[in-house]
Amino acid sequence: MALVPWLRTLATERSLAAGLLSGWAMSVAYTAAVFAWFGSAIGGYTQIGSAAGLALLLLAAPLFQPQLLAFVLVRHLVGRQHGSAMRALAGAAAWVATEWSVPRLLGDTLGYGLYPSLLLRQAADIGGATGLTVLLLLANECIAMAIERRRAGVRAVALPLAMAAGLPLLLAGYGFHALSQLSAEQSAAGKPLRMGLVQANLADYERRRREQGAAAVVREVLDTHYAMSYDAIERQRADAVLWSETVYPTTFGQPKSEAGAEFDREILAIVSAAGVPFVFGTYDRDEAGEYNAAAFVTPGTGLLGFYRKTRPFPLTEYVPAWLDGPTLRHWLPWAGSWRPGTGARVFPLRLADGREIPVLPLICLDDVDAGLAIDGARLGAQAVLTMSNDSWFTDHPRGAELHQAVAAFRSIETRLPQFRVTTNGYSAVIDASGSVIAGARMGERTLVVGAIAVREAPRTLMVAWGDWVGRAAAVLLVLLASTAAARRWWTPGAEATARRTDAAILSEVAVLPRSARIAAGLLRSFARGSLLWMVAVILLGDGTLQSNTLAQVRTVAALFLIPEAAAWCVLRAFAARVSIEPGRLVLQRGRRRLELALRDIAAIEPWRLPVPGPGAWLRLASGQRWPHGLALGDPQALARALAADGGPRLQEMPTSRAALYARARLAIGHGRLAGPLAKFVLLPFALAVPAFRLHQHIAYGGSFGEYHSLGLLVFAKSFALWWAAWAIGVVLCAAVLRAAIEAGTLCAVLLSPARAIEIRGWLERLGLAALYLGLPGWLLLRVGAG
Repeated sequence: MALVPWLRTLATERSLAAGLLSGWAMSVAYTAAVFAWFGSAIGGYTQIGSAAGLALLLLAAPLFQPQLLAFVLVRHLVGRQHGSAMRALAGAAAWVATEWSVPRLLGDTLGYGLYPSLLLRQAADIGGATGLTVLLLLANECIAMAIERRRAGVRAVALPLAMAAGLPLLLAGYGFHALSQLSAEQSAAGKPLRMGLVQANLADYERRRREQGAAAVVREVLDTHYAMSYDAIERQRADAVLWSETVYPTTFGQPKSEAGAEFDREILAIVSAAGVPFVFGTYDRDEAGEYNAAAFVTPGTGLLGFYRKTRPFPLTEYVPAWLDGPTLRHWLPWAGSWRPGTGARVFPLRLADGREIPVLPLICLDDVDAGLAIDGARLGAQAVLTMSNDSWFTDHPRGAELHQAVAAFRSIETRLPQFRVTTNGYSAVIDASGSVIAGARMGERTLVVGAIAVREAPRTLMVAWGDWVGRAAAVLLVLLASTAAARRWWTPGAEATARRTDAAILSEVAVLPRSARIAAGLLRSFARGSLLWMVAVILLGDGTLQSNTLAQVRTVAALFLIPEAAAWCVLRAFAARVSIEPGRLVLQRGRRRLELALRDIAAIEPWRLPVPGPGAWLRLASGQRWPHGLALGDPQALARALAADGGPRLQEMPTSRAALYARARLAIGHGRLAGPLAKFVLLPFALAVPAFRLHQHIAYGGSFGEYHSLGLLVFAKSFALWWAAWAIGVVLCAAVLRAAIEAGTLCAVLLSPARAIEIRGWLERLGLAALYLGLPGWLLLRVGAG
């Protein structure tokens, strides 16, 4: 219930700006309360001091905790249209959807706070720590809702209080059931895996190198680990030995010197003499660079392979290519140069008794990524081996403790036991319930030995569906937004048009001489006809336009964007403001002013061909047309405005087929969904994100695989191309639909003039449905078929 006071504060904030300010303050308070140790650790690592590190962290708090601002924003917007229940649900969805979609440094979420409760945390195998966050938020919302309704009587507060109490009771009931099931499965499991975890309490390698020299440090580290490993194997009967991250601080198997080669041979000899497999942190390298890695070494066979750390810590271990350079290295001399790995890998742990147990290695920050553990479980892992170097937590043990709690959730979500070793604290053996059955304290040299039965892990909902809660929350938000937009979209066209003021419609027109109208009309006709030509070419199987995004961009730019922009420039060149003053129609462009007496205007005639857009001629009292045409969105609005001003000889617009067609086009108001921002920017973005994410998983092994491999600039360019490709696709589809709508309207005018407006309204709605429902549906079908 810790969030209840803040939720009550939000209830008193009437404006969105005040709510966002409260969200910012909460992000700072939350960061100070939970991550003060991290700021101090940053200051110590970068040598700028603990106070400066903490100040820097608090300054960047909204960037580290953006879910708080998203929570406030969505909760405010939904609360204006829905009740308290939907507001609470949408706020929780915004919170976890932001955590899912926005890359976050430590991968933290409120659900990790339930780790101390053995019963409540077991539900993480259903929805992960993110699912627990949703339930925590809803419980806080229920309590806040009960307080808000306290003056309305017992009945008003009974339901929210019952829900607030029921959520933890539900979790506890599920936890009791899950623990009973785990106990039965453990009893039926076979021979356990017994591992020795070497916590040597040797930290601060850089200081030791300066004081002792590199060779002496490696010698001390190896001798300490040899001695402790001997004890694990000979006295504790360990089946395998696990050393911590980067314990061997150079490249193993690819020595950089003769001394390094001698150390490599020494390790191989020790492993062969021990007769059990060793897994330890080291470096690996290839032509792309070096990697933080874990080496699997087997007696007799030698080096089995490397796992490369997938999530190196930004700046301290890894610098994106787009950010790297001499300037950054000058200002941040401690910035690392490791490369990220390509995702989860499962290795066989070959034991002396002949068993071969598939295990999933994770290194340090890897264990905050639920997706890596899930991928490993899907690959058949039966245990998780986690290596970490928590030495920078030496003065901040709370950070190391929280890191272990986060790592334990990977075991709960996958039901895989975990052997976790660190340099100087909190090494632990963790069972499938997330409980530490053997562990070490911070800052002690000790050997942790534990045995856990391993088996083929049950397929939990998290393993089957992945980290699904964030995605489901994002879908819920999209549905809410779509519902709100649909209400506005479904508003009858006549009502929508009635809401538009004639003053707004007539604020600007283009006063076109015939030559300007012909030029703009030809340019716009060519531009929009080119879209239909592109559709025909693609449908007929032109391989270049079908598959080459750059060719599509160039073609659209040359044949559509440039002519369309030229037509727009022509219209802007002849743009004028319209106003009606007593007894006269005034057209003004800059300092030029043209006046027509209302008594000289006999009628307004719409253009039979709405090119380059809708417009009208002015028929003068002399019977002649005024030589300039008026390009404006609604000629009837001009007629109404002139009639309201008492034009003496103003006649009604003729009832020709062209007029009926123009009336049908103008009678249907266009909501926000029909606007260019929604159709050609936001919709392609919404389609490009899941398609691009799927591409990243297939090509690079993760949502941000290309970013980790090639840097932010390449990642951003790649996404921009996907976005552009989808934007072009939406534009082409919209062009075909627009042609169909206009053709349908013409048919309605010819065959059923009385129903032309009604038919036009349905055609517009069907066209929007084809775009906003048809294209996402088509994408889902393609993904499902793939």
